[in-house]
Amino acid sequence: MIRLKDVVKVYSQDVQIGPVTLDIPVGGITALVGPNGAGKSTILTMIGRLLDIDEGTIEVGGMDVATCSSKEIAKKLSILRQENHFITRLTVRQLVGFGRYPYTQGRLTVEDEEYISQAIDFLNLTDLENRYLDQLSGGQRQRAYVAMVLAQDTDFVLLDEPLNNLDMQHSVQMMKQLRKAADELGKTIVIVIHDINFAGKYADYICTMNDGRVTEFGTSEETMRPEVLSRVFKTDVQVLETENGLIASYF
Repeated sequence: MIRLKDVVKVYSQDVQIGPVTLDIPVGGITALVGPNGAGKSTILTMIGRLLDIDEGTIEVGGMDVATCSSKEIAKKLSILRQENHFITRLTVRQLVGFGRYPYTQGRLTVEDEEYISQAIDFLNLTDLENRYLDQLSGGQRQRAYVAMVLAQDTDFVLLDEPLNNLDMQHSVQMMKQLRKAADELGKTIVIVIHDINFAGKYADYICTMNDGRVTEFGTSEETMRPEVLSRVFKTDVQVLETENGLIASYF
């Protein structure tokens, strides 16, 4: 479980995230949704210990992220930020290999190479593994970064906007692959996502945020309701029942 208790991040006298108290269950996909500036990415990066908290506590799998060692937390939790600065003279396989650093400190073993190959195959990057990053499209690079995170082989995976730069086809493929990682590999995946329909279709739980606070937390079916989504996104949202599940309409 990921447990946040009275977590606060203060940016200025007028800008504050929290306090947030939230329990994210083990297993499946939990989506953090809400308007721009709601605090979604801030919460994710604090869970991933890339941003210090000012108050409260965060535990991941029973480990306090503020006090446990970097080496131990890196074997328990992996995170992909929204902004990634890539080195152009790095191949896809070399990038994915960085996911094994917590175990090898750069000295890859045969077992590490197997993890790397599995992650590359999982994200359908086999034909691109020897390409340099500057030879890829933005969507291909995004998939390579997700493969790097999966190669880290952690129980908890945090992804900030994993659909960035992906077209419709590859967005669907990405969400199906994350669903597969949760179901077949037993990962607990937490994503920040803007498209509420992808969250409703593929996530087990949805956590809505607004103005730095958690406003709703429940199953996708509990959250995909017009009164909930209209309140969260501050616009009129209708929810339609289709053969593919619940679809939010907000045009």
